[in-house]
Amino acid sequence: MQILIEETKIQEAVSQLATSIARDHRDRPLTILGVLTGSIVLLSDLIRKLDMPLRVGLIQASSYRGATTTRGKLHVNTGLVPDIEGRDIVLIDDIFDTGHTLARLTNEVRGLNPSSLKSAVLLWKDGRQEVELTPDYHCFKIPDRFVVGYGLDYDDDFRHLPYIASLEESDLKN
Repeated sequence: MQILIEETKIQEAVSQLATSIARDHRDRPLTILGVLTGSIVLLSDLIRKLDMPLRVGLIQASSYRGATTTRGKLHVNTGLVPDIEGRDIVLIDDIFDTGHTLARLTNEVRGLNPSSLKSAVLLWKDGRQEVELTPDYHCFKIPDRFVVGYGLDYDDDFRHLPYIASLEESDLKN
């Protein structure tokens, strides 16, 4: 395992993200919508840095199962999303890879009639994008490596790490 982004750099970037979101949504009804499960750590840190009234909701999206590093069919559950009609929404996800998850989630959330919708990701994997959509906010661009930590997992492990690390081939289960 190789550390790519130290904990202190992540905290600085999350503070900058909070500043940008607060500037763009001041005095408007805001809901932060976190994508389960990878965004939980980012969501938690971010909302504590946002000094403004806001609601928090969750949406579930999963395309990886078990010890796999390739995506499967995307499953979306909007059952945890609060009423967002007429509110500004910032959709928070852990990583922007091919973009298929963010594109699908954006369509699902738009169907709930928010006033506006922006997206924010912790990581943007450089060179992997397969859709026209791009995140409105991002903290870091990273190389095309399989990463864990700060909410991101491999086989439901490593989410607890306070930094972002890339797994080596020897770290992956065969």
